[in-house]
Amino acid sequence: MASQTDVEALQRILHHEWGADEQVDWTAVEARLSTLLPADYRSFMAVYGGGCIDDLIVLPPLPTGNGWQASITGHTAGFRDLWTTDGGVPEVDLGADRVLPWGSGCNANELGWLMTGPNPDQWPVVVWRRHGTPHWALFDCGMAEFLRRLMTAEFDACPLSDLSLWGRVGTFVHHDEQERRFHAGLDPMTGEPDPYAGMFE
Repeated sequence: MASQTDVEALQRILHHEWGADEQVDWTAVEARLSTLLPADYRSFMAVYGGGCIDDLIVLPPLPTGNGWQASITGHTAGFRDLWTTDGGVPEVDLGADRVLPWGSGCNANELGWLMTGPNPDQWPVVVWRRHGTPHWALFDCGMAEFLRRLMTAEFDACPLSDLSLWGRVGTFVHHDEQERRFHAGLDPMTGEPDPYAGMFE
């Protein structure tokens, strides 16, 4: 399901000018998570890295050390708590230990994978929608295809309970670039002067 070509398709619509190779140590990631991660996610980390597509955060696998952005490891406990609390996807009989997050944001939506088996490239996407009924939904595609189909409105309906990226291509900014802009008094996402810079430090 998930493949490097899905990231190539995503690149045709989502510019990576402000992306950066995350230079992930995948051996360390596998040791920490006790699993490999899908090929499209690994390719995304090499092209874009961890960062934001507007208000949607794409998590790097491990903490980056600068404290600017969350990570898969940092989000896992909360993501699994949501699965336990809300009962997961209806008619899916898998426990919370079988979900793993990869994204967060857009008005408190949470995105991840359902770890259906040993091959991560076969894992579908699961989404917790804050305002959705039911809260959890399953999508039979990989992470990169999900993002592309969200921004090109190729699902039957918006998969999130927020329409900000539905049918609209956002702007990706790597977390290091966001931090640089913030400390320069700029808006982390737009790079424009931030009139509120320094007020909350």
